[in-house]
Order: sequence, then structure tokens, then C-alpha cells
Amino acid sequence: MRAEYLDYLSKIDDNVVAKIVKDEIKKSYKKELKKNYYKELELAQIELLRLQDWVYKNGKRVVIIFEGRDAAGKGGTIKRFIEHLNPRKFRIVALPKPTKEEQGQFFYQRYFKHLPSPGEITFFDRSWYNRAIVEPLFGFCTKKQYNDFLHITPQVEQALIDDGIILIKFWLDIDKETQKKRFNERERNPLKNWKLSPIDLKAQELWNETTKYQERMFKETSTTISPWILIDSNNQKLARLEAIKYILSTIDYDNKGQTLKNIDYDKKLVKVIY
Repeated sequence: MRAEYLDYLSKIDDNVVAKIVKDEIKKSYKKELKKNYYKELELAQIELLRLQDWVYKNGKRVVIIFEGRDAAGKGGTIKRFIEHLNPRKFRIVALPKPTKEEQGQFFYQRYFKHLPSPGEITFFDRSWYNRAIVEPLFGFCTKKQYNDFLHITPQVEQALIDDGIILIKFWLDIDKETQKKRFNERERNPLKNWKLSPIDLKAQELWNETTKYQERMFKETSTTISPWILIDSNNQKLARLEAIKYILSTIDYDNKGQTLKNIDYDKKLVKVIY
């Protein structure tokens, strides 16, 4: 029996054997990477609990904005942030389109209703920056409203920071091919169909126009005191971890780094835009 088995192996093409071995190595490597990711994510989330406790005990107010193209992973990243946080000490804000009454109000008013109280963290899943890209792109605001927004917003954010709010603005960045792939996944998956909106379906067609608005937004609203933090989100797992690490490395909370020793973010994946 052993002789027959060895004879069988000797007849297998070397290229086939090499491919089988290579595939097994890849599987093993991916499994190890996944294991390491979840371990590091868990340690980072423990650090986030320390940060949240510091925010609460010291009456701090933290605003974290998540912006990016459709399917960039904003909701998934927020989910990893809040997964183990105390739900009484944070809020998520994802506003629908403004009502007729809200359209007649001071533009920032409907967002400012959700600014954190002392001891709270607010996560904005999209924010007032809808006016910088989505609204002008689809004709939901006038040219004057758009230009006024770009001119006024740095002053508004300066006022928030001067009042003691810790403000961090993330832009989750993906390439066109990644967005197309994620749209296709949503289309095929009945559990994710709801994520596809009519605006999403035009995103690929309007890619270059969106880029122009994005670049001007960075130019006009990224300041030394309130910069945009651009995160490469083509790999969702890495993007989520790096976003958390950026927060941990930026805010000086008590007992920092006791669980996750390396809280420094990867500067190849995370870029601060001044």
C-alpha cells in the first residue's frame, strides 16, 4: 500500500504540488493575520474603554466625524469603535435628509442639537460636510450656499474647539474598483440591499466630479487646528484598526497604552491633511 502511494505521488506534476503547497501557505497566513487582527482589535477596544472613562470622569466632549465616498466603510468603522463602549456615554448621529422646517433653519442647527454633553462622545456618520460634496453634486444646495459653507466652516469648527470640544474628522478613502466591488456585494447580498440608495448607484458615474469636490473640501476646511485625517480604507479591517489607533494616539487619557503597547497609527495608511 505504501509503495502504491509513493508511486502515485511520484506521478503528480511538480507544478500541481507547488500550487497546492502555495495555496495552503496562503490559507495559513491569512488565518494567522485574521487571528492577529482580532487580538489587536480587542486590545485597542480595551484602550477605548479607558479613553471613554477618562472622557466621562473629566467632563470632556468629543466629536468624531466619519466621511468618505459611498461604501467606504463608515458604518462598519463606527461599529468597531462602539462595540464594547458604555452605551450611556456615547451617541451615534446619522441624520436623514432635512425636513422642510430644518431647511429654513441655520444650516448647522440640526447637527448642533447632537453635540455631546460633558462626558460624552458623539460619532457622526456623515455630518455637516454633506454640503461640501453630496449637496452641490446633486443640486441640493445653491452655489452661494456651497461657497458660504466652505468659507464659514473653519470658523465654526474653531469656535467648537475654543469651547473645549475635541473634534476629529476622518475621511475614509477608497479607490473606484473597491467601491464597485462593494456595490456588487451589496447587490448580491439580501442582507445588505438596504445599503444601496439611488445616490449610491450614481457614485461610479460621478467619480471624477466627486473627486473635485473632495479636493476643494480638503483645501478649504483642513486647518492646523482641525485637519482632515485621511485613512486608506481599501482594506476595511486595517482601516478600522488604524482609525481607533489614531484616536488613542491623539487624545491624552489616563493610563494610556497599558493594554495596547503600540498605539501609534501607521503613517502609510493614515495621513493628516493640513
